[in-house]
Amino acid sequence: MRILNELDLLHELRDHDSICPLITAFRHQDQVIAVLPYFRHVDFRLFFREMSISDIRTYFRSLFTALAAVHQQAILHRDIKPTNFLYDPRRRRGVLVDFGLAERQGTEASPCLCQHRSSERNKRIAASYCATHEAIPGYPKDDRRPTLRANRAGTRGFRAPEVLFKCTAQSTKIDVWAAGVILLTILARRFPFFNSADDIDAVIELSHIFGNKKMRACALLHGRVFECTLPTVQDHGYSLEKIILWSNNRQRHDNGEKVKLEPEDMVDFLSRCLELDPETRMDSDEALEHPFLSKDQNGSSEDEMDIFA
Repeated sequence: MRILNELDLLHELRDHDSICPLITAFRHQDQVIAVLPYFRHVDFRLFFREMSISDIRTYFRSLFTALAAVHQQAILHRDIKPTNFLYDPRRRRGVLVDFGLAERQGTEASPCLCQHRSSERNKRIAASYCATHEAIPGYPKDDRRPTLRANRAGTRGFRAPEVLFKCTAQSTKIDVWAAGVILLTILARRFPFFNSADDIDAVIELSHIFGNKKMRACALLHGRVFECTLPTVQDHGYSLEKIILWSNNRQRHDNGEKVKLEPEDMVDFLSRCLELDPETRMDSDEALEHPFLSKDQNGSSEDEMDIFA
């Protein structure tokens, strides 16, 4: 059924230039053979550290063009990562591949218990919780709550918070989060950026960046409680811009002035992709309309400058 699902989705998306088309498929004894075209591409690890602003903009315009085509059919790719987007820097074109984990939105087997669709109510709950709750070290040894089942498919380091918190109503926004992680990887020049061993470590990695308060609020959106007593996790976390500057050892100029990321719309684009709340995270169509991707690229000198100013 999993193989049939992948072939069915590839067949449905066959008319989109930015998605790898299915040529044919057939059985050979106990094997199913899918025939796909070859696309010239370069290993992501060989070029991502040298990308200019123009290169970054073109890369993500190509990626989100593919995602928009997938999401318009209410399909979740579920495994967005650099190795599943075959990109040729010389031709400045990429193709989305590997739909082995993809699924149609709304196919969850269990009802959604999350509260993220009533955002105003949950903002009040989160504010009250964060203001009154005191951290208690440890965990319950006799937890009799029923096990929660939700789709956790995806690659470690690229899973969205709603996947880590086992939300059963996951949407196409999980692919936008993964694309945001790719952009964070490029700007930080660090691959992989997240390197967790399991979902618990992944949540802790996010809490180091976003802080305890935001992670508590995010957990409450999905009917979960998050509490971390690690002394290295701050209440308010850090901005994505500061994380990127630290990763590049570019916090200050030689003359003592602070360094900042340029252009500003690129920083905003990254923040919109990495919104913890899937309801406020932009979708693929909004990403294509964002000033960072919609900006003209007719040889502007601004596009070739370094991302640090």
